[in-house]
Amino acid sequence: MSKSSRQAQQRAREALEVQRRTAKARRQRMTAAITAIVAVVVVVGTLVGVKVAGGGSHTAAAASGLAPASMVTPLTTVPATVLDQVGTGQVTTLPSLTTGQPMLTDGGKPLVVYVGAEYCPFCAAERWSMVQALSRFGTFSNLGQTHSSSTDVFPNTATLSFHGATYSSQYVAFQGVETTTNQPQGSGYAPLDKPTAQQQQLLDKYNAAPFVPASDAGSIPFVDLGNKALVSGSSFSPQLLAGKSADQIAAALSNPSDPIAKAVDGTANALTALLCQMTNGQPGNVCATPAVTAYQSTLHVNN
Repeated sequence: MSKSSRQAQQRAREALEVQRRTAKARRQRMTAAITAIVAVVVVVGTLVGVKVAGGGSHTAAAASGLAPASMVTPLTTVPATVLDQVGTGQVTTLPSLTTGQPMLTDGGKPLVVYVGAEYCPFCAAERWSMVQALSRFGTFSNLGQTHSSSTDVFPNTATLSFHGATYSSQYVAFQGVETTTNQPQGSGYAPLDKPTAQQQQLLDKYNAAPFVPASDAGSIPFVDLGNKALVSGSSFSPQLLAGKSADQIAAALSNPSDPIAKAVDGTANALTALLCQMTNGQPGNVCATPAVTAYQSTLHVNN
């Protein structure tokens, strides 16, 4: 890589870090406001003897419909020749690798756990690559179509949603959690999926230092790839997708010279390379491709 290319990637990383911190600060202010409101409600309820019926986690209606074939098909069937041409692409931040952690599995298969939210623009960007990568190992059903918040940074970023989706694979297991919709409610967004106890434990342990940089701790999207690699925040800037419809983004992925393809496909290649190491190189028609082997020198899972 030339010096100018390294400098450009460094500038991109710095810009993305500023964007993440701005969004994270906004989320922290929102959380503080919600906490304060809840505290007031509890006090008032106690004083006037209000009794709230019901129990368990509340799930609001999803702010998304099913993703159409015009979006999903070109995303999940990018030609191998294109992926090979993209190779490492232009990925701002690669997943961080862990050391000495037990493999996270489900049913004997490496488990990928994603926790994000539909309002989140960084989640919106990362989902494109995640769906593409995981579709090389299995099949999604009932993926949603949505967009990030209209009032957050990179407003209305077109994307998919894992809420209500299922995944089938003989090689990899997947769990997707979308904690809120993109619809405002009070000082935040309407609740959607609640992490299980195991998922919350993963968040508490791995979405914090020393496993991710202290500046990224608590960021979403959070992705745990078998406890061997972690994503905290997006791998590239959502700005690349600004002003594009879902169909336009999906179509751009088959053009190896398009900046969107270089970011989305390049990130998917990185995720695929990590998963291939956890599946012992299976399926071979995926794991032996130049698109995946391009990352051999930079992403090596520690056992």
